[in-house]
Amino acid sequence: MAAGAASPRERYRSQVRAEIKSKAWEQIATSGASGLSLNAIAKELGMSGPALYRYFDGRDDLITELVRDAYRSLADTFRAAADAGSGLSGLARAMRRWALEDPQRYFLVYGTPVPGYRAPDDTTATAREIMAALLDVCAAEQPRAASPDALESHLADHHGWAGDHPAPPSVLRRALAFWTRLHGVLSLELAGHFTGMGFDPETLFTAEVNALADGE
Repeated sequence: MAAGAASPRERYRSQVRAEIKSKAWEQIATSGASGLSLNAIAKELGMSGPALYRYFDGRDDLITELVRDAYRSLADTFRAAADAGSGLSGLARAMRRWALEDPQRYFLVYGTPVPGYRAPDDTTATAREIMAALLDVCAAEQPRAASPDALESHLADHHGWAGDHPAPPSVLRRALAFWTRLHGVLSLELAGHFTGMGFDPETLFTAEVNALADGE
């Protein structure tokens, strides 16, 4: 076997873990993350409950893997868009495509917290990768200069969410506005709250992006 190549046992284990995660996403889509049942997943896969615990230590361990996968997917999506020079509007469109592609994945990391579950610290590092990509784009597309407001002054000393990124308060403010406003629109759209209101959610999303790009 070539150096570094996975053994048949390792490949089988990886395949089974992937199947378990796939079933978990299906279950989350119907019952939510709080209703995730390892025994039910084991039954679907023709395994015993104890056998499944050879692949994941428990419900929280499985949720952690799903959370890590979700954050990594969005971080890679953001970085690819930022590196491609797509700008703030391109980053926004990439975020919306990512969210619409798999709403349950979006809600797992940005929806209602799972009762009794605490995400591991390493997910914070990945979340900061996402913010770093956003801050880079915001810094490159600074709108017209404006006098600092109360929020900008506050962010000068309250920017732990940005990690060690050297962005000035004006860029921090812009990135935070982007993050909160567009997540607000996406969360409402994915939850179905625009259904029956008679307008196109994508048009609303685009209007918000354009307003943010203009510094409004």
